[in-house]
Amino acid sequence: MQDILQIVVQAFLRMKKVRLNPSCVFVHQNVSDLTAGEKNMEGRRRLQETLDKMTKLAAEEEVCDEECFSDVIRFDVQKDVKYFAQLWEGSPPMAPPNPNYCENIQELKETILSHASRSYGMRLKDFKDRIKDLWEALLNEQFVFSFRNSLEISAYRKLETEYSKWSWRLRSAMMETENKLHNQIENEAIHEVKETDLQKELKETSEEVKKSMSELFEKDRDANILIQWKTSFEIKIKEIQENIVRETKRRLNEILQQRDLKKKIDAQRTHHENTLLEESKKHALKLKGKAKDEETLKKEFDLFWEHCVNMITRHTLSVKDIDIMRDVREILSDIYKSAPIKGNTYNNIFNVKGYSGYIVFKKSGIKEIVHGKIKSLFSQPPEDDAEIRTFVNDVAQQTDRMIQSFNIAKMGYNISCIQNLTRYIKNRVTEHQEGPARYVFRNEFFVDLVLSICKRAEKMILDQYRMFREDNDPILYLEKKRNEYYSIFQKYCHGATSAAIFGEIICQKLKEPTEQSVYKKTARELANDMRTDCPSLNGNRSNLEKHILKKLAEKEDFNKYKNYIHNTRDHFSGFIRDEVSHFITDKFNVRVLPKMNKNIKLLEQKIMEAAYESTEHVRVNRGDESTEHVRVNRGDAGLWLKRFTQQLLDELIFSEKDLSGVEHDDVDDFKLLGDVIREELTAVMSDISCRFNTKTFAEKLDSKFRPDELLINHFCKVCWVQCPFCYATCTNTIEKHDGDHRVSFHRVTGLNGMIYHKTTNLSTSICTSAVASNRSFYPTDSNDAVLWRDYRTAGEKFATWSITSDLSELPYWKWFVCRFQKDLEKFYSNTFEGMGKIPEEWNNYTEQDAFDSLDKY
Repeated sequence: MQDILQIVVQAFLRMKKVRLNPSCVFVHQNVSDLTAGEKNMEGRRRLQETLDKMTKLAAEEEVCDEECFSDVIRFDVQKDVKYFAQLWEGSPPMAPPNPNYCENIQELKETILSHASRSYGMRLKDFKDRIKDLWEALLNEQFVFSFRNSLEISAYRKLETEYSKWSWRLRSAMMETENKLHNQIENEAIHEVKETDLQKELKETSEEVKKSMSELFEKDRDANILIQWKTSFEIKIKEIQENIVRETKRRLNEILQQRDLKKKIDAQRTHHENTLLEESKKHALKLKGKAKDEETLKKEFDLFWEHCVNMITRHTLSVKDIDIMRDVREILSDIYKSAPIKGNTYNNIFNVKGYSGYIVFKKSGIKEIVHGKIKSLFSQPPEDDAEIRTFVNDVAQQTDRMIQSFNIAKMGYNISCIQNLTRYIKNRVTEHQEGPARYVFRNEFFVDLVLSICKRAEKMILDQYRMFREDNDPILYLEKKRNEYYSIFQKYCHGATSAAIFGEIICQKLKEPTEQSVYKKTARELANDMRTDCPSLNGNRSNLEKHILKKLAEKEDFNKYKNYIHNTRDHFSGFIRDEVSHFITDKFNVRVLPKMNKNIKLLEQKIMEAAYESTEHVRVNRGDESTEHVRVNRGDAGLWLKRFTQQLLDELIFSEKDLSGVEHDDVDDFKLLGDVIREELTAVMSDISCRFNTKTFAEKLDSKFRPDELLINHFCKVCWVQCPFCYATCTNTIEKHDGDHRVSFHRVTGLNGMIYHKTTNLSTSICTSAVASNRSFYPTDSNDAVLWRDYRTAGEKFATWSITSDLSELPYWKWFVCRFQKDLEKFYSNTFEGMGKIPEEWNNYTEQDAFDSLDKY
C-alpha cells in the first residue's frame, strides 16, 4: 500500500498543472477486533508518520516544499481511516453476512459523498473522466513505476555509489597483482599467465567485496528495498571481475610476447655495456699505479670512452627520427593511388558539425545536392549523425588501446604500426556500412578519420618513441651511462677488489628498475587517494559528470561544451587527466613526495634484506657457522646472485640476465660485497630522490601505469551510447549492459541540432516532456511522422532507450541554451526563433540556479 501511495504522491506532485485537489480514504479490511481503540489509534499515528516521511522524500525528488501528506492530498487521519469487519460472520459458504460490515460500507459511502459534495458540483460522468485522466497519467509515469517510490530511487543511487567502490577495490587489487606478475615476466620467472592464477590472486579481495555487499543488502536501513537488486548487482560484480581478469591476462600475455621479441634489442644493449665494462677493466689495469691524480685519470677515461663509443657505434645503426603524419599520408596514397594524399589539409573528424557530406544513402530519399555534397532534408537528421559520431569515438578509443599495445617505448616504432592502425580502421568502416546502416561512406570519410586519429595520437607515439630512443640509441644511451662507468673505471685504477666492483655494478643496474618501481607504486597509491580525497573522483560516474558540468559552466567556453556534447568520452578522459594533474602538481611536496620517499626507503630496505639473506643462504649451503670475515669459494657468487634476484622478483624488473657478461667468478668476500651494496645503494637512492619532481614523475612513468590512466580505465569502461534526440549519455555503469539505455535527466534537443519540421528553428523540446505530448517527429528519410510517445517504433536506435514521460527537467540546460544561444545558432546554422523560440521563463535561470540544480540532481 505504501508503494502505491508513494507513486500517487509523486504523480500528483508532478501533475500540479492539472489543478486537481485530491482527497483519499484508507480502508483496512478484515479487522478482527474493531473495538481495540488504543491499537487503532497507534495504527493511525504510525500511518501518519509513514505518509509524512514518504511525502518528504517524494518532494525532495521533485524539488518541492511539501512537508506532510496532507499538503499534497486532502486527508484527515482521524476521519479518513476506516476499519472494516470481515464480510462473513463465520466460515463460508453457509456463513451469513456480517452486519458490522454493512454498517462500515454505509459509513464509507457517507464519507465519500461528503468529500464529493465539496467538489463544486462534479457529476459522475466528470468523475469517470477524471479517473480515466488520472489513470493515463499514472501509466505514463514509467520512471516512478520502474523504481516504485522515492525511497527506492534514493536507495538505488546509494547502491550505485557502493558499486563504484566495490569495482574500484577489485581493480585496485588486480593492479597490484598485474605489477607483480609484470615484474616476474620481465625477469623471465614465468612464461604463461592463466585466468585461474589471476582469479586466485583476486580471491581475497573478491571475498571482502562479497562480504561488503552482503552487509549492505542485509543490514542497511534500506535493506528491504535494496534486496530486489541483490541478484542483478551480484551478477554485475561477477561480470566486472571476469572482465578485469580477462583484460589483465590479455595485457600480461602481450608483455610475454613482446618480451621474446625485444630480447634481441636487450641483448645488443647488454653486449654494448659488457664490452665497455671489459674494455674499461683492461684499460684501468694498464693505468694501475700510473695515474696519480684525478685530472690525469679523467683525461685517460675521456680518451678511452671516445675510442670505445666510436668502436661500438661504428657497427651499430643509430635510432632515426620519425615522422608519423608523413607515414600516414604515404600509406593513404598507396590505398588511393588515383588521388594521392598531399599536404596537411584535412577535416578534423572530431570537430565537424555533422557527417552529411561524408555519406551517400543506400535507399532513395528526400535529398538535394548542395555544392557537390548531399544535404539531408530530414527533419531529424541527428539520428545518423549520432550513430556516426558514436562510431568515430569508439574507433578512436580502440585505436588508442592498439597504440598502447604496440609498446613503442620498449619495442620501437616502424611504419607497420600505422599500417596496422589503418587496416583496423578500414575494416571497422567496412563492417559499419555493411551492417544495418542506411548509408555508405565516401572515401573522404576514411581519409579524414585516419588522419584525425593519427594526428590525435601523434604526441603519445612520439613520447613513447623518445623513451625508446633514449634507451636504445647507442650514443644517447651510452652518454647516460658515462658517469657510472667513470666511477667503475676509477675503482679499477685504484685497485678495488672484484667484490667492490661487483657491488657497485649491481647498484648501478638497480637504479632504473628501482626508480620505475617507486613511480608505479606511488601512482597506484595516488589513484587510491584520489578515489577518497578528490570530490570529483570519489563517487560514481554521475558524480563525476556533475563536476564536469560545473567546471564547464565556470569556464563558459562554448568549444569545451561542444567537445563534451559530441565527444563525451574524450571529454571525460581529458577532465580526469586535468583533475589528476592538479591533484599532483598543486601540492606535490605534500601529496606525492612523502609517498615517493617512503616507497624508496621501503625498497632500499628490501634490497638490503635480500643481500643479507643471500649471504646467509650461501653460508648455510656451504656449512659455515658465521658470515663474519668469511671468504667463500670461487663460483659461489653465482649462487648468491641467483638468490638475491629471486628475493626481488616481485618488486623489481631485475634478474640474473641483467648481469650476464659481468665477470664475478673471482668474487669471494661477501661481507665486503654487502658493505659496498649498502654504501652505494644509499648514494643511488639519494640520487633518485633528488630528481623527484612533477616533471620527472610525468616523464619517467610508463603511460599505462599513470594514475590518470588507471582512473580513466575505471570510470570510462561504462556505456557511452547517446540519446538519439538530445545526446545525453546513458548512465549505466556496465559497458555492454542488458536492458534499455537511460539517463536521469535529458537535455534540450536543439543541443543535438534537431530542428522543427520544414523550418530552420532549433528545437526547444526536452525528451521527457516531449514523450508525454501528442507531438510527432520525423526520424527517417520518409515523410512518415512518429508520435513522440511511440518513439520506440521509430527504429533500432530508438527502441533501446527508455525515456520516461515527466516534467522533471534540469534547469542547467535551459540556462545553457540562453547563455550560448548565439554560439549554438552559429554552429548549427539555424536559429531559436519561430517554433523554437526560447521560453521567457528560461531567461530567469542564473548560473547559480544551474549549479544548484546539479547538486539536487
